[in-house]
Amino acid sequence: MATERLAVGVAVEVADASTAAAPLSQALGEARRRQLGYAFAKRLLDFLASLVLIAILLPVFIAIAIAIKLDSPGPVFYRAERIGRFGRPFTVLKFRSMREGCSATPHVQFVRSLLRDGKTCDLYKVDADPRVTKFGAFLRRTSVDEFPQLWNVLCGDMSLVGPRPDVRYAFVDYADWMQRRLDVKPGMTGLWQVSGRSRLGLLDMYRLDVSYAEQASLLFDLQILVRTIPVVLGRDGAA
Repeated sequence: MATERLAVGVAVEVADASTAAAPLSQALGEARRRQLGYAFAKRLLDFLASLVLIAILLPVFIAIAIAIKLDSPGPVFYRAERIGRFGRPFTVLKFRSMREGCSATPHVQFVRSLLRDGKTCDLYKVDADPRVTKFGAFLRRTSVDEFPQLWNVLCGDMSLVGPRPDVRYAFVDYADWMQRRLDVKPGMTGLWQVSGRSRLGLLDMYRLDVSYAEQASLLFDLQILVRTIPVVLGRDGAA
């Protein structure tokens, strides 16, 4: 008799546990569906928008390519390794703004000083950098040098919206909390760019990137894209 009562008690506890776990399982399933839906919608937006923008801007790209070749010898495009989602490296594409064959040492030292001091400046752009060409200075000042990243978006390495793609020599010095910015694809624009980037330090950028990664949604992406327009046109916060 005691054995029967024990068996009944265990069965009741198992049933209660299953009943309690059902809402949790449903909630997790719903969250997973929303996540997949967002990922699909984001990728569709990235693909279509980058394809259309590349087609529209192609004459501008050709004019820029000619200007680069006239300004200094060397290739039109600059290719460099960047760290993408989940820490995977990829090759980012930019219009070349520096003289060919310049050393990266000044940039490495500059980025490490930003990580160490957290000072405010236009991140990753060395002040009065002698390596930058005359036309390259214009490209950097207007962020037009980053337009070829539309190809990275089209290929799926980047997104229109996301954290700034980072260099390896910054990535290797990440604190644990900074790693969370790698939960999403890097983007051409992001929360940092529309939050007054020239008034923020490197750690501020990382905090904004983590904040974006934790609350990313299609609506949030669209809001950032809309806020990017006056930043690009008026150079607000990008001085």
